[in-house]
Amino acid sequence: MRKKLIIFTIALLVLDQAVKIWVKTHMSLGESYTVFSDWFKILFVENNGMAFGMELGGVIGKYALSLFRIIAIGAIGWYILKLIKKKTPKITLYSFTLIFAGAIGNIIDSLFYGILFNNSYGHVATMFPEGGGYSSFLQGRVVDMLYFPLITKQLSDGSTFVFFRPVFNFADSYISIGVGLLILSALLGIKEKKQI
Repeated sequence: MRKKLIIFTIALLVLDQAVKIWVKTHMSLGESYTVFSDWFKILFVENNGMAFGMELGGVIGKYALSLFRIIAIGAIGWYILKLIKKKTPKITLYSFTLIFAGAIGNIIDSLFYGILFNNSYGHVATMFPEGGGYSSFLQGRVVDMLYFPLITKQLSDGSTFVFFRPVFNFADSYISIGVGLLILSALLGIKEKKQI
């Protein structure tokens, strides 16, 4: 089972990073492409902090957040190994592995993207730029691109209401799906044969 979960994790990370690198090297910040009608777009934004653009106190806060993420990844990895030894049901193992892969995918951006790329303001970024990256180790920004403005309405006061405004990435979706599966299996009381 361990080998399957390692392959699953690697496949998820390759997809996440391949899409982020493509966006970073083919789009400038704020640029968008329509995929389906007006409800699915690729919109390039960068997240300097936590989910939904929340930040944690500048450079020191960013270091603290990155350190917390690294510790959390280590704890989740250790817990998955413990679950494997207990022969925990597959749905639980895959759920935690999705969360694990999502956390790793976003920490890669924070750890390395500031070193690997120049900034994306007004132009497409270059990977391994001559003058160095836009920031230092642990100070990179997370690349987001999936945008689903399912309902957009112009309000009477001139403002615009958008249902489902967050822009996210594949790593974020792995975490959400993993948590959702854990909640769903708990609510439905799913009984599954233990993995062999």
